[in-house]
Amino acid sequence: MDHLDSMSEVKHQRIKTNGIWLHVAEKGTGPLVLLLHGFPEIWYAWRHQLNYLAQHGFHAVAPDLRGYGDSDSPIDPNSYTMQHIVGDLIGLLDHFGQQQAFVVGSDWGANIGWNLSLFRPDRVKAYVALGVPYFPRSATTKSVEAIRKLFGDECHVCQFQEPGRAERSFARYDYLTVMKKFLLITSTDFLAAPQGMEIIDFLPTPSTVPSWITEEELMVFADKFLESGFTGPLNYYRAMDLNWELLAPWQGSKITVPTKYIAGDKDMVFKSWGMKDFVESGVFKSLVPNLEVVIIDGHHFIHQEKAQQVSHEILSFISKFTTSATSI
Repeated sequence: MDHLDSMSEVKHQRIKTNGIWLHVAEKGTGPLVLLLHGFPEIWYAWRHQLNYLAQHGFHAVAPDLRGYGDSDSPIDPNSYTMQHIVGDLIGLLDHFGQQQAFVVGSDWGANIGWNLSLFRPDRVKAYVALGVPYFPRSATTKSVEAIRKLFGDECHVCQFQEPGRAERSFARYDYLTVMKKFLLITSTDFLAAPQGMEIIDFLPTPSTVPSWITEEELMVFADKFLESGFTGPLNYYRAMDLNWELLAPWQGSKITVPTKYIAGDKDMVFKSWGMKDFVESGVFKSLVPNLEVVIIDGHHFIHQEKAQQVSHEILSFISKFTTSATSI
């Protein structure tokens, strides 16, 4: 019960930013920590970190990113570029009157955090990326084409491109089952279905829920997606090639903000695509010179699966950049 009690202390508000309304959940006072969720999550993915950071003298703020939960969800996939989403977040920082914030991102949220750090390093005090490293923009090949070459037409990124296709296939299942299929993934392979099969059909439905999450917690996600649908979240994938075009001015740029990268050793992103070699070689560090890397035991949604450990890793890093978390 105490977990639900602690959630009741979370404050909720909708904030006008960049022409849309964003819902944010927040807790605590002190230096601002912006928590950016991934696919298919909402602010609630950070429930453990909201409590932990608030207890340790930080103002933790977890938005529903545009297209998700109780935030506005523009219909057009072209409204989901990194410029739009980073713009939303700059508006949040301005709303809270903060020149700089600590930023933590997981999955798509990690990608967004990298781009926030790339576009506006002046606004990011330090960054913690979970699961997804910073990889450089290809000078020659669009993102979806590059992923198709590596993983084939039936990988999730490719299947998600066609408007309506994934929405129709997801609709064959109840929302709790869809959540279980994604959030409880233990496969270490990049998401690719056999020829002619939809990703959602290919993903197994675990018969039991692991100890780190409950059916009730999964229902919080399911109920929100029942209200909002999946088109907004899927539009992030559908804007990938437009992102590739818009990111051309930053070709060859490095990430200069102090950064910590945390990945689960069994994370499907970390385990595929030569990502492990990329992270462990000098290439990642050459792109992000001010980098720490921590690999822990776990899978993709590590901030939920290993909440205490990840919260501690976040706190130990951002505390280096605060004189005192409790002082004004």
